[in-house]
Amino acid sequence: MSKKEEEEIIRIAKKMDKMAQKKNGSGALDLLKELKNMPMTLELLQSTRIGMSVNAIRKQSTDEEVTSLAKSLIKSWKKLLDEPGGGGGGGGDKVPEEKKKDPPIPTTSSSQNSPEPREESSSSNFGESGDVPTNTLITTFPRAPSTSDSVRIKCREMLSNALQAGNDYIAIGADCDELGAQIEECIFQEFKNTDMKYKNRVRSRIANLKDVKNPNLRRNVLCGNVAPDRMAQMTAEEMASDELKEMRKNLTKEAIREHQMARTGGTQTDLFVCGKCKKKNCTYTQVQTRSADEPMTTFVFCNECGNRWKFC
Repeated sequence: MSKKEEEEIIRIAKKMDKMAQKKNGSGALDLLKELKNMPMTLELLQSTRIGMSVNAIRKQSTDEEVTSLAKSLIKSWKKLLDEPGGGGGGGGDKVPEEKKKDPPIPTTSSSQNSPEPREESSSSNFGESGDVPTNTLITTFPRAPSTSDSVRIKCREMLSNALQAGNDYIAIGADCDELGAQIEECIFQEFKNTDMKYKNRVRSRIANLKDVKNPNLRRNVLCGNVAPDRMAQMTAEEMASDELKEMRKNLTKEAIREHQMARTGGTQTDLFVCGKCKKKNCTYTQVQTRSADEPMTTFVFCNECGNRWKFC
């Protein structure tokens, strides 16, 4: 990798970032054409993060020529991830037909699609910190069966957009449209319809994938560490960020501690008989709940079965 090439790409990336921030795409086409003529390698993509800059211009620009060239470059760069050793490639001269198109909605609607049996596989390796290696190669999942149901198509689009929330998919090289379709297919096969339970399940996946405080969940799905069928069934606790999991763990410990203190507080006695288990292993406390000239109220707790009652 030439140092001069890297500096040139970084220069272009900085210009594109400023354009995206100012929402002014003037001159973007010339910069994209420069990139098209530059030999690109996986190492350059990772060190310069040019893919994120090009994608930002693609989203911001209203110029069809800019958008089309940006898409072509991103598609051609994604192919570098599939080459053994991350070999270099040129610009976007030879680009396969774009996959990222909205599926057509036929005149006849049918939501009953039987999926073919499929095995999920993953080749990602994660360190102890949970960070995703940038050079991870993704194995391709068998494609999800198509659907003509408008609700399902919309849900697939929303899941795909959620997977693209952090632009990680560019460096990782994941097919967000296909992953979103896989997740939706697994959810649909569980409920067999698009009722409220189905929609709530989809909404919860989208919210957690777009959570800026929990980027590792999205990265794990993109890298294949969390398979689509697993993502479709994860609970809120399982999808939560490490920070939230730790907070819940501490709250649970505190609740257990307070519960234990409540049980052990008071005076142990055998003067009371539990009305449920008929045993005398009890603890009682006395509280002045009425006027001062009235006797105190005795609260009794059975240490055997947990029954509580009040004794006046």
